[in-house]
Amino acid sequence: MTKALKRLHYPLEIMLMRVRWYIAYPLSLRHLEQMMAERSIEVDHSTVHRWALKLLPIFEKKFRKLKRRVGASWRMDETYIKVKGNWKYLYRAVDKDGQTVDSLLTAKRDKQAAMRFFRKAMLDNGIPEKVVMDKSGANKAAIDTINISHGNTIIVRQVKYLNNIVEQDHRAVKRITKPMMGFKSFRAAKIILAGIEIMHMIRKGQLMHSGFQKITAAQQFYALVGSGRPV
Repeated sequence: MTKALKRLHYPLEIMLMRVRWYIAYPLSLRHLEQMMAERSIEVDHSTVHRWALKLLPIFEKKFRKLKRRVGASWRMDETYIKVKGNWKYLYRAVDKDGQTVDSLLTAKRDKQAAMRFFRKAMLDNGIPEKVVMDKSGANKAAIDTINISHGNTIIVRQVKYLNNIVEQDHRAVKRITKPMMGFKSFRAAKIILAGIEIMHMIRKGQLMHSGFQKITAAQQFYALVGSGRPV
């Protein structure tokens, strides 16, 4: 991680702040370019995009090591994200207290996609006792297959009103992506969405580290790479 940061051509403090703004607030890349120009920093909007693609995987890797464990009762749902003019699917889950379990962007909405999401979520968060979902047959089939394959006894409840908590949580992510007007590539969408989720989880207090509860969400973000708060 240190080697990757040393290869950057702009001051790290400038890059960190602009990348955080991009994933923390409903701003387009053009907005960021204009905001930087007001501070006499001439950087093209495409450069900010490259910064995000370079830095956010580093943040995600570090964050996952420090993420708090979530509860064993999950609420799972998927929402739509536009990539190259086409709708893709962002699978997401929160626990009963609203803490983010995990997310995964997929090209399709089917049993295989749901299984990939559940396996990814369980790898970092353990096997849930219960999963609440909508009436999707594909999502239910994914859990049934996982139960059979691994001898699990995950309880599935398909009650729509119980899933309101994750549907409401989608809004925090969609509010940030709306000004972006869609993504140009699937890879970029995955990286930036993961960054948005990190910032969302930090705001929820899901970053586990001594002393982090006493500093702001922005400071916690910078602290992930050992940087102080940029000026």
